[in-house]
Amino acid sequence: MVSLPPFAAVVVAAGKGLRAGQGVPKQFARWRDKPLVRHSVEAFAKMGARPIVVAVPAEHSDLASEVLSGIANVRLVAGGATRQESVAIALEDIAGSPSPAVLIHDAARPDLPEAVVGRLLAALDTSAGAIPVLPVVDSLAIDREGMMAGAAKREDLRRVQTPQAFRFAEILSAHRNWRSDRTAGDDAQVAQMAGLEVALVEGDERLHKLTYAADFRRGAGMIRTGTGFDVHRLAEGEELWLCGLPIEHDKGLAGHSDADVALHAVVDAILGAAALGDIGEHFPPSDPQWKGAPSARFVTHAVELAEKSGYAIGNVDLTLVCEAPKIGPHREAMRDKLAELLSVDRSQVSIKATTTERLGFTGRGEGIAAQAVATLVSREDQER
Repeated sequence: MVSLPPFAAVVVAAGKGLRAGQGVPKQFARWRDKPLVRHSVEAFAKMGARPIVVAVPAEHSDLASEVLSGIANVRLVAGGATRQESVAIALEDIAGSPSPAVLIHDAARPDLPEAVVGRLLAALDTSAGAIPVLPVVDSLAIDREGMMAGAAKREDLRRVQTPQAFRFAEILSAHRNWRSDRTAGDDAQVAQMAGLEVALVEGDERLHKLTYAADFRRGAGMIRTGTGFDVHRLAEGEELWLCGLPIEHDKGLAGHSDADVALHAVVDAILGAAALGDIGEHFPPSDPQWKGAPSARFVTHAVELAEKSGYAIGNVDLTLVCEAPKIGPHREAMRDKLAELLSVDRSQVSIKATTTERLGFTGRGEGIAAQAVATLVSREDQER
C-alpha cells in the first residue's frame, strides 16, 4: 500500500435510492455481503482518511450507525434536501479540524481503487480540484423529441466519476458561496462555478455507479468458489451410499443421516461458495428429523439456497478417498446422479477417486473421506 498524503473524506449517502428497488435506500442494501455504503467507508478508513464524514438521511441515522459500526474515524451528519446541501453540511462538520485535502464520494460507487485516490491527491499539487474521468467510447446522438437531431463529438467528452478531490479550504468556500437558485450535479460543477481549476485524472471502470436493481445483480455476479470436506466411519451392518447411489460393499458408512460422505462434502462446498454456513447449521445431527435422511435432500436444499441468493451451479469437482470399494465401476453413474441432484449437465460434474497408499484411517479401511470444490455463477451471467 502506497503512503498517501493526509486527507479527509465525505461520503454522500443521504438519498432515497428508490430506482434500485431494494426495499431500503440503496446505500443500505447489501452488495457483496455488506451494506453498500460500508464498502467505500471501509476503503477510505484503510487508506487513512481522517475524518470520514457520511451524510445520511435523518430518518435512517440509527440504521446508518448500525451498518457503519466499528469503522474508525467515522462521523455521521444528517443530509440536506439536495446533494449539494448534503456535501456542504459534511464540509462544515470537517471545518472545525480542517484537512489540507478532501475527497467527496458517492456511496453508490462501492469499489474504490486506491490507485485512483493516489492520482487525485497528487493532482492537487497543481490544481484546486481533480476528478476521475473515463473516455466515451460509444457514438453520441442529440435527442429531440425522440428523433436524432445531430451528433456530439465523443472525443471532447468524458464520463465523470467520484471520488472528487479538492483542496479543503477552497471547496468549502465554493459551497459556502453557492447560490440556492442553482443546481449542481456534482462538486466539480460547484468548484468550476467558483472559478476553481479542476484537473482530469484517469478513472477506473471499477468505480461503476450502482443505480438500478440490475446493477446489484451484476455486483453479486462474481464467480464464487467453495470447498467441502467430510469423513464417515465404515461399520458393519450399515448401508453404503455414495453420490446418492447404493453401493454394494461389506460395510457401510455410519452417521446420523444416510452418511453419504460424497454428498455432504458437495453440500458444504455449495454453502461455502454462497457464504451460507455449513451443513451442520442447516441439518444439525441433534435434530431427529434428519435421522436416516437421504443426503440428496441436503443437496437440493443447498442448490435452492444458492439460487435464492442469485447463483447457479457452475461446476462441482469431487474427490473420494478410500481403499475400498473401487469407485471406477460406479463413477459414471455417480456423475449422472449428482448432475441430476444439482440440476446441471453431467459435463459440469467431475468425480475422482484416490487412495492414501494404505496410510491413515482411509488406508486401513476404517472410513471414507471426500473433498469437493463448487463454483457458483450469478444467474444473470449464466443467462447471458
